[in-house]
Amino acid sequence: MRFNKIFASMLFVGASFSGNGWAESFQPFEVTDIQVEGLQRVALGAALLSLPVRVGDTVDEIKLQQAIKSLYGSTNFENISVSHEDGILYVTVKERPTISIISFDGNKDIKDEQLQESLDGSGVKTGESLDRTMLSGIEKGLQDFYYGVGKYGAKVEAQIINLPRNRVELKFKFTEGLAAEIRQINVVGNTVFSDSELISMLELKDYVAWWDLFGERRYQKQKLQADLETIKTYYHNQGYIRFNVTSTQVAMTPDRKGLYITINVDEGEKYKVKEVNLIGDLMGREALMKSILPIKAGNMYNGADVTFTEEMYSKYLGRFGYAYPEVKTYPEIDDDAKEVVLNINIKPGKRVYVRSINFTGNTVTKDEVMRRELRQMEGAWLNSAQIEQSKLRLNRLGYFETVDAETIQVPGSDDLVDVAVTVKEQPSGSFNAGVGYGTESGVSLQFGVEQNNFLGTGNQAGISINTNKYSRSANLSFTDPYFTKDAVSLGGSVYWNEFDANEANLERYKNQSYGVALNSGFPINEYNRLNGGIGYRHNTISEISAYEQALRFYNVYRETDDPNSDLSFDNFELNAGWYRSTLNRGTFPTDGSSQRLSGKMTVPGSDLQYFKTDFDTNFYFPLTPQHGFVLLARARLGYSNGYGQFKDNDQILPFWENYYSGGSSSLRGFKSNSVGPRSFYAYRGSDQCSPDVSGDGCSIASPGDPTQIQVSQGRSIGGNAIATASFEMIVPTPFLDEAYTNSVRTSFFVDAGNVWDTEFDYESYRYLPADQFSKLEDYSDPARLRASWGMSVQWLSPMGPMVFSLAWPLKEYEDDETEIFSFNIGKTF
Repeated sequence: MRFNKIFASMLFVGASFSGNGWAESFQPFEVTDIQVEGLQRVALGAALLSLPVRVGDTVDEIKLQQAIKSLYGSTNFENISVSHEDGILYVTVKERPTISIISFDGNKDIKDEQLQESLDGSGVKTGESLDRTMLSGIEKGLQDFYYGVGKYGAKVEAQIINLPRNRVELKFKFTEGLAAEIRQINVVGNTVFSDSELISMLELKDYVAWWDLFGERRYQKQKLQADLETIKTYYHNQGYIRFNVTSTQVAMTPDRKGLYITINVDEGEKYKVKEVNLIGDLMGREALMKSILPIKAGNMYNGADVTFTEEMYSKYLGRFGYAYPEVKTYPEIDDDAKEVVLNINIKPGKRVYVRSINFTGNTVTKDEVMRRELRQMEGAWLNSAQIEQSKLRLNRLGYFETVDAETIQVPGSDDLVDVAVTVKEQPSGSFNAGVGYGTESGVSLQFGVEQNNFLGTGNQAGISINTNKYSRSANLSFTDPYFTKDAVSLGGSVYWNEFDANEANLERYKNQSYGVALNSGFPINEYNRLNGGIGYRHNTISEISAYEQALRFYNVYRETDDPNSDLSFDNFELNAGWYRSTLNRGTFPTDGSSQRLSGKMTVPGSDLQYFKTDFDTNFYFPLTPQHGFVLLARARLGYSNGYGQFKDNDQILPFWENYYSGGSSSLRGFKSNSVGPRSFYAYRGSDQCSPDVSGDGCSIASPGDPTQIQVSQGRSIGGNAIATASFEMIVPTPFLDEAYTNSVRTSFFVDAGNVWDTEFDYESYRYLPADQFSKLEDYSDPARLRASWGMSVQWLSPMGPMVFSLAWPLKEYEDDETEIFSFNIGKTF
């Protein structure tokens, strides 16, 4: 096309000069001046540089034709004419218009970004000049783009809209039409595996069940190529090394709405591995490398094993700084014996060192906070295992949505690389405003500021002032996870709390507490950490309802001289714990596990002597390579009790330290804190206990006359033992872009568990009427299991984490309180 333009210009030159008497013969002339007319965007100097004629040159017909060709070659002009008068060469040009706007209209199936990417490959970009001769080719290229996704009725029309100052808007109008559906897929030549078995592995489908809402029968060229590789890989993994797809045919129906796909294959025979040889530079590690070789002579040939072996040796070499090894397998096939010799050639290449490690994307988190998590060091050789470990440690911080690391070769050096670490930050709890709602619990509010990455330093700091219908609290805390360079942490907190159990679905009492705590942590290795601390806590307990379980505690610690006074306790506490984590992320993990064993106890000599132990575990099992579907199994076990004696009585666990269950944090589908033992009141005839404990209380010291004893049930009180478990299937969130995978999580779950009391002597009340005692006995039974099922959506927002749950009890009892749905903001999960 360009040649035609040049040729036309040459004819135009001849016509131009014919007007000067040169029609029959062109007379050379000496150029005394050059004048270029019609320039707007192109600078005069740039135009003259493209013109191979200078003042003083003698111009003939051939040289003039070369000059015009050179001007067209600059791609700045779409029309050029020349003339001559008195030695002056006049060049008149019309510049190509500048593309000011590129717009798309009518494209629904393909995004603007994909279309623009296709245009970029053709050099059609905003700010560039427009070559009108390329439009038809561009239209065809975009139309082929649609053909590739099965829309054979698509049409593309390019429109040029002129704008002032020689600018244009390039507008592409699309008529997409309907996508052609696959009517049938046929496999020809297969005898080992059936058509249905092979077709079931394909991404392209010729049948979609009515209930499969997301299935489709659309043809896509790229998917067909991937499906052919899938079939080839499947045969190679079964020993058919000679398998080949001989041809494929895609036939279209006359109405261009249906397709028939035929795949012709040559299966070949099965081959066994006769021998495996390691050749090349084994760096003196031949014995070790042979010992870890997964392919054994005599086994059936398996293409997946070959690929795994190549990747394994590449990663092995990468641990020693050989960043770009070449590991390739050359098979020697004996068709007569149906055997294959595998020659694995290893070329380590040069050892590569890291010049520098650079971070991008961390607008809040300081470089030093990220750098201290790295296991790859600058100046050391590049270690692929340490790079992966560094990424894993950064992910576990919980500060980042994504972490990527790329090695970039230093220009001019074949043994130096830079490591570019790119992160995308996510909210790390900078603001915690909470709103909770449940069908039973109603609305609750809370406010606090808690920052796990305080001012980007990696320190954890928080000041929270929370208030709702049952609690008021204030807390000031700070933790430095790197108090020493060896990652020994140090932190502390000061807190105050008022709690009204009556408003929290619990039996009535009030607890006012304040205290201070100091904690430290010590890393053992990459996965394990020990924690320990000391603290002081003051509790004031008042307005205790006179239920039997509380009286057991109250009657031991009440003031004899003033039985109606509040209970007050000063306790010094020790705590210790062990934490192990192999999780791949700190927030929304998809692989690995975590275990936490923690315990606390009041030191001997405190007003109360008791201990608490807890064990939590989580296992994430990815079910797909992309971790779209993940199975989560988690469990919690807890046991607490008193130790020692007080006034000849065994110390028992204070009732306000009981375990509770139910609500969005555990056993979803049940009202908050409602699962477990309930209080009960015992009284003789009409002598019912007053709401507050006083004197000897109402506890019945001896059976007396059972017919005169009445029992009434109260509210939940928790227990000293807990066991809960949950199984969740984490699935891709429907209708959500993949970019939000790490910030939104959808799951379907089953929860089960119970809370019970191992110490309260329910048997001492067996003299009660059978119907009344049986209810008490139920509450002391650990097997009184509750279970629920439902779905949950969790996401991270600038306000903090949010969770929405729908849950229905699978197993409940007539006195259980259920909660169908709940929504929380600023809730940790």
